[in-house]
Amino acid sequence: MTMTEAATESFAQIGVSPQLAEVLASQGITKPFPIQTLAIADGLAGRDVCGKAQTGSGKTLAFGLPLLQRTPRGANPGRPSSLVLVPTRELAVQVSEVLSFLAKAIGLKLAAVYGGTGFDGQVKALAKGVDIVVATPGRLIDLGQRGELSVEEVSILVLDEADRMADMGFMPQVEWVLRRLHQPCQTLLFSATLDSAVDRLVSRYLNDPVRHEVSCSQITVEQMEHRFFKVHQLDKVKVAAEISRGVKKTLVFTRTKRGADRLAHALHKEGIRASAIHGDLRQPVRERALADFAAGRLAVLVATDVAARGLDIEGVDVVVHYDPPEDHKAYLHRSGRTARAGGEGVVVTLVLWDQELEVERMQRRVGLRVPLVEIFSNDVRLGRLSGWG
Repeated sequence: MTMTEAATESFAQIGVSPQLAEVLASQGITKPFPIQTLAIADGLAGRDVCGKAQTGSGKTLAFGLPLLQRTPRGANPGRPSSLVLVPTRELAVQVSEVLSFLAKAIGLKLAAVYGGTGFDGQVKALAKGVDIVVATPGRLIDLGQRGELSVEEVSILVLDEADRMADMGFMPQVEWVLRRLHQPCQTLLFSATLDSAVDRLVSRYLNDPVRHEVSCSQITVEQMEHRFFKVHQLDKVKVAAEISRGVKKTLVFTRTKRGADRLAHALHKEGIRASAIHGDLRQPVRERALADFAAGRLAVLVATDVAARGLDIEGVDVVVHYDPPEDHKAYLHRSGRTARAGGEGVVVTLVLWDQELEVERMQRRVGLRVPLVEIFSNDVRLGRLSGWG
């Protein structure tokens, strides 16, 4: 089933409990997005759901509300009733932040478990009994092998961003979990694509799933304004700095961890509040940078591709490809951090002289025909990118 326009129903009209609907309303969330309208009713009915939706389409609540409403209270220590599997630490934190407030309001206990941080706090939380666990595959298996966490009593499983888990090589771990579910289990799977490894997973483990699809990536691309700037190496940092001065939140992508650190340091020298996130940083440092950026205390977040997978930050004005992405898929994924959930955004790619051919090829792959414009850091247009012809 495909739906491309927002629905007019309220959350209560599609079966969400009055208590949860009231909590959502207190946060200013009153109308479901298309994927929520499509998936929630089937999820509440106990059906397996296979949803094709981009990050930023509202899928966390699409699976989260049925999950919350159907999860029984009072799980045994280390044996949750519901499990959400996600590919990255950042996404685990974000999903748990979205759902924990709602869970608390209806008397459910929720915990997130992920790598990059110590076991002790997570083990203590599990030992007290947690109804819902949000986990990355690696940490979930580590806890399982230590005897701290069992999936034998899981009755509702969510696989979020299944395509990313496949891309990152996590499918063996996901199947490790699925094979250990010891009772009939409702599965809600969400993915930007449903091909190859993901389709095999659906065919093998989901029971007569209902399929829903919204918002293909091309629609998202068309909602963005795209700029391709030919820059000079010695002026490149200053161009990035000028772009960020004209807006509130700028997300900048580099290809390497070292490049992210260097750029964040260089932007500081230009008077820009910037921080880098990548896999070599300690988790508290990453989480602090994300929180500061989301709250507007940080103007620029510099990220590598892997570190940014699953990021769902509202209000990103500009995405800057400081280093052009390796392929068209990476361009779409990076660019999708702006123009979230039907909003608008600007995407800027900085291109050196020896990168022009590869960028032109990439444009063709994503269906764009945007001229490469030579620009310098003293160009006033950098301060007003939106609407610039």
